[in-house]
Amino acid sequence: MGNQNRNLFRITRFILLKFPFLFQFLAKFRGQKKSKRLLVIKTDAIGDYILFRNFIEIIKKSEKYKDCQIDCVGNASWRDIALKYDSSFIGEFYFIRPDSLYDDPSKTLKLGWLLFKNNYSEVLMPSSTRTFITDGLAALTAAKQIIGFESNNEGINPRYKVKTDKFYTTKLILPPAIFFEFDRTKFFFEHVLNCNISLNGPNIEVNAPAKQGIVMVISAGVTKRCWESEKFNELLKLVLQHTSQTVYLEGSVIDMAFDDDLNEHLLSGRLVNLMGKTTLLQLIDLVGSSSLVIANETSVSHIAAATQTQSICIVGGGHFDRFLPYPHGSPHGPICVFEKMECYNCNWLCKFTTGKNEPFPCISNVSLAAVWQQVRLFIK
Repeated sequence: MGNQNRNLFRITRFILLKFPFLFQFLAKFRGQKKSKRLLVIKTDAIGDYILFRNFIEIIKKSEKYKDCQIDCVGNASWRDIALKYDSSFIGEFYFIRPDSLYDDPSKTLKLGWLLFKNNYSEVLMPSSTRTFITDGLAALTAAKQIIGFESNNEGINPRYKVKTDKFYTTKLILPPAIFFEFDRTKFFFEHVLNCNISLNGPNIEVNAPAKQGIVMVISAGVTKRCWESEKFNELLKLVLQHTSQTVYLEGSVIDMAFDDDLNEHLLSGRLVNLMGKTTLLQLIDLVGSSSLVIANETSVSHIAAATQTQSICIVGGGHFDRFLPYPHGSPHGPICVFEKMECYNCNWLCKFTTGKNEPFPCISNVSLAAVWQQVRLFIK
């Protein structure tokens, strides 16, 4: 929760907790015309959207909602993906940066009022981890049906969850056996739509007749979840020694030393440094046309799975089995390299003390040899 300014957050909190009751009263005067608008709220990060987005078409073509206009409140980080691949199924997108709304009560109220005026008949909240801001936005719609998960307190303060629980007309209980995020979403929509869904993994259609080239993503959204650049450096040298394919470096710009050998490969074009130089859509096209992706635990692993590209991922323990690895038998799931610890599934609340720029132990414990053992099986 990004409440840097306590006074502004207090105003936002008041809006999220109190204004829904005012809006429910005002909803009585919206008229009796039955609304055919459905709102889906999904504001998680890019990887979450990759695992979710194929269900949008299922909703739109379902018997229950085929005559509805479907709108979506989404995260601005995946705006380009949604507009390119999913706009044909969505009437209106409302892209936000969720954490910023905690400190911007005027923007929160403005968005809430806009959603209220749209007169939605139902609101769907398919994220199994609820947040205060999304619970509040759902309530501000004053929709007659708001459906979500019971959820836990991972994404919301318990004292707020007790109150926002009351905004929901239906809260689904997630069975303990359903842990993988894609399967959680599938469970949600099978219950909402009352039908079986045949999807068994994410999919993005890209035009890649011949897969070639290797993509290495050496950064991560959170620095402490990133394998050491020194190890990536050595892995990169091994890859270049054992293949004639072009290697592309991707991700955000990080401080990585290139020795004479690597500089020679950069000059020759065998190694291409694209860090910080590609858009999200360009990254999808690059991953989809590559023969292999090697990455930290980022959205790129899900993009690789969705584009049917073989990938190898260095995985930590914070959300182990929820996002990675994919369940046994999943098509195109990445090969995950990890060193399991007894503290796995800590929700990234690491109990170990590490330096500011040092990775979590569950990441740093993954050896170069273990990663190379998998990589060498897929390069030629």
